[in-house]
Amino acid sequence: MLSYEPLFHTMKQRGLTSYQLIEKLGFSRRTYYRIKSGNHVSTATIIRLCELLECEIKDVIKFVKK
Repeated sequence: MLSYEPLFHTMKQRGLTSYQLIEKLGFSRRTYYRIKSGNHVSTATIIRLCELLECEIKDVIKFVKK
């Protein structure tokens, strides 16, 4: 199971709100809410987040054993 908790932690550390991610950096609102709801997204989306946030994959997702 994947967790997006690192993404929210990274955003908080950088003082980045969901509004800024969506409106200022151009990230899809629909995709953000999919992530917020814990739904799966493509690896392309994960890569896009890493590019926007200038971070590593581990700063966006983590694997959690069931």
